Amino acid sequence: MNNFDLLSASYYEIKEVKYDYAVLPWGATEPHNYHLPYLTDCYLSHDLSIDAVEQAYAQHGIRGMVLPPVTLGSQNPGQYDILFCIHARYETQKAILSDVIASLSRQGLSKLFIVNGHGGNNFKNMVRDLAFDYPSFSVFVVDWYKIVPPGDYFDAAGDHADEMETSVLMHYRPQLVNLPVAGDGHSKAFQSRALNEGVGWIPRDWSKISQDTGVGNPHRSTAAKGKEYAGAVTGKLVKLFMETVTKDIW
Repeated sequence: MNNFDLLSASYYEIKEVKYDYAVLPWGATEPHNYHLPYLTDCYLSHDLSIDAVEQAYAQHGIRGMVLPPVTLGSQNPGQYDILFCIHARYETQKAILSDVIASLSRQGLSKLFIVNGHGGNNFKNMVRDLAFDYPSFSVFVVDWYKIVPPGDYFDAAGDHADEMETSVLMHYRPQLVNLPVAGDGHSKAFQSRALNEGVGWIPRDWSKISQDTGVGNPHRSTAAKGKEYAGAVTGKLVKLFMETVTKDIW
């Protein structure tokens, strides 16, 4: 019996249970180098969420439900034309989030945590709009890959199908990782130093920056590294859940 994960829970298992909050993993459908599945961002955000929700209940007695992950992410130029890479517009993502909040609010919940695993997703303006429509409903956004600096855990820097993502997926779902076929994840920076320094922003053109769709060398990935990093991330999530569910925010 698992009444923390809506992918496996039945109504029989949850109908008498009181829930304090919900968690919405959000990823994308896109290639991740040659060695990781298209739904890597969804698997990682979902599995980390399950760990954090279970730990929050064990440690603090607060109960959350992890919803099925959203597979529709915002993509960059150069990714659009890769087979089965799916681009979701801002309007599509906002409509999905709006319907989730409308449903949960009607059912008596008032707190939703988006655990985002895809760098192209940005929810801030959506959340501001929805706060206007649902003033008693709080939406928290977590980019899980940003809350613990990866430099202390991994040897090679990157941000897509890299050593960090590969290691964490090796920890949770090793059967989905085919590391021997991975490319080296070599990527090109902008020619403009100002763009590289973040003075201005433009989406990266994936067809120009990466040959294997990866950014960052994954070949030194291990499940042990992934386990240690995932533990640090879930610890941060547990703290967030506890501090915002059991206490006033303001």
